[in-house]
Amino acid sequence: MYIHPVPFDHPDAVKLNDQVQAEYGVRYGDDGDATPLDTADFRPPNGLYLIAYDALGTPVASGGWRAQDENGEGNEDGDAELKRMYVIEQMRGRGLARRILAALEDDARAAGRTRMVLETGAKQPEAVALYTSSGYEPCGKFGYYRFHDLSLCYAKAL
Repeated sequence: MYIHPVPFDHPDAVKLNDQVQAEYGVRYGDDGDATPLDTADFRPPNGLYLIAYDALGTPVASGGWRAQDENGEGNEDGDAELKRMYVIEQMRGRGLARRILAALEDDARAAGRTRMVLETGAKQPEAVALYTSSGYEPCGKFGYYRFHDLSLCYAKAL
């Protein structure tokens, strides 16, 4: 496995994003995560998007962070928001998400961000387990889904 930074609009990123959106659709019965995202959100030094590739060069996992500051949606100055963490089904359980998460935390910290935040959902128990076992704690709701009952928000000091 190797983890490589790519633009959010890279074809491999688009492919994995489509897959995670389809999974969200199945879990929540909708069209996926409607949070507005832009390729520029993930450009260093204000963000980063990573893809893990297997030995054959197949994209198998992704994740990114984007800078957020106080914005009236519950974010605080210095936040780095985790987005689009995803591992294809056949590669789950191998620590890929944990490796991407650690790399994103390190990068956000190096960029001067002070807190990593994320929003996940009650129908994603695997995600909740990953984040809580990685030191994330529940925090005040923020972002696009802050008023939704199934929304769960977590934070970790960087």
